[in-house]
Amino acid sequence: MAKEVGQKVITSNRRARHDYTIIDTYEAGVALVGTEVKSLRAGKASLADSFATVDDGEVFLRGLHIPEYSHGTWTNHEPRRTRKLLLHRREIEKLIGKTKESGLSLVPLSLYFKDGKVKVELALARGRKVHDKRQAIAKRDAQREMARAMGRAAKGKYRR
Repeated sequence: MAKEVGQKVITSNRRARHDYTIIDTYEAGVALVGTEVKSLRAGKASLADSFATVDDGEVFLRGLHIPEYSHGTWTNHEPRRTRKLLLHRREIEKLIGKTKESGLSLVPLSLYFKDGKVKVELALARGRKVHDKRQAIAKRDAQREMARAMGRAAKGKYRR
């Protein structure tokens, strides 16, 4: 069997970028059992309501839903079990220090295969208030409108 090369996104948490201000991102491996990997290869997973915690010097991913493998037997996995994340010791110590700060949490942004291994993109994030979300939407809309105007100006169709 040929070795996989490159990156294939399984699922992403688009809501996280709306609900949180992303401060820093980390890539972590995920400790999985065989039927979980087979289910992920079928493209089935959900990051909704998932989060990461640091317990006793280890990082765990909670709330990740990987449905049971359809062709699995009695060895099938539990869909919402807690999964260990694989990070370097320095990264874990850094995360412990940062999460002790008020209001910072670990949110998974995406789950993907990288060179045949399952990885999760973790974000150190601060929750946004409603008015912050409105500002972010307004800023994004203004950027989009400026880009459109620049495009029209480049084509010579600019109107005042």
